[in-house]
Amino acid sequence: MNKTSTAYLWFDTEFTSLELDEARLLQVSAMLTDKDLKRLTPPEEDLNLYIRLPETEPVSAWVEKHLPDLLKKCRSRTAVPVEEVGEKLTAYVDRWCGTPTKTIQKRPLMAGNSVYNDWILARKFFPVFTSRLHYRLLDVSALKVQWLDLTEGPEFKKDDPKTVKKYFPEADLRRLRQHDAYYDIIASAAELAYYRAHINFSA
Repeated sequence: MNKTSTAYLWFDTEFTSLELDEARLLQVSAMLTDKDLKRLTPPEEDLNLYIRLPETEPVSAWVEKHLPDLLKKCRSRTAVPVEEVGEKLTAYVDRWCGTPTKTIQKRPLMAGNSVYNDWILARKFFPVFTSRLHYRLLDVSALKVQWLDLTEGPEFKKDDPKTVKKYFPEADLRRLRQHDAYYDIIASAAELAYYRAHINFSA
C-alpha cells in the first residue's frame, strides 16, 4: 500500500464566531503542495474567496474590532455566495487532484494550523468538497505544541513575513496581509518547513 500522501491541501477560514455551531464563514483560502511542500499549482490558481454576509448577521466583538476590512468586503457586492464557494472548492480539488476517488489514500489531506476548526466548518458548509478529501488532517499546531513543550528552540515567527518567505520561498509578500486566511495558509506551510528543518524525522 502506498503510504505517501498524494497532496496537502492547505486550507484556512475566517469566520464570525468561535462558537462553531453558530459561526458563518467570512473567507476561505486554499493552496496545494506535494509532501515536500512544493507547489502543485501556480500561485495564481490559489483560492482566496470572500463570502457574502448579510448586514444583519451578527459577528463576535473580536471580529468586529480586528477584521473591519474583511467585514466590509464580505458585505459588498463582490463577495461570493457560500454555495458558489463550495462549488469552486470542489472544482479546484477535482481539477488538480483528479478527484473524486473511492481510494482514500489517493485523496489530499487538509493541512493548516488548528485545522480541525476549518474541517468542522468545511464539513458543515461544503460537504461535497470535504468528501473529496482524506479523513486525516495535517495539523501544524500539533507539531508546534510538541516543539514548545519538548525543545528549547525558538518559536516560529509566523507574524514576520520575511521568516515566512525564508521557509516557503514561493510566498509572494505583496499578497500577504496578517489576520487573513490566505496569509495563514502560506504561513502554515512555512511553519511546517521550519519544524522539518529543525526536527530529525529520520531518527
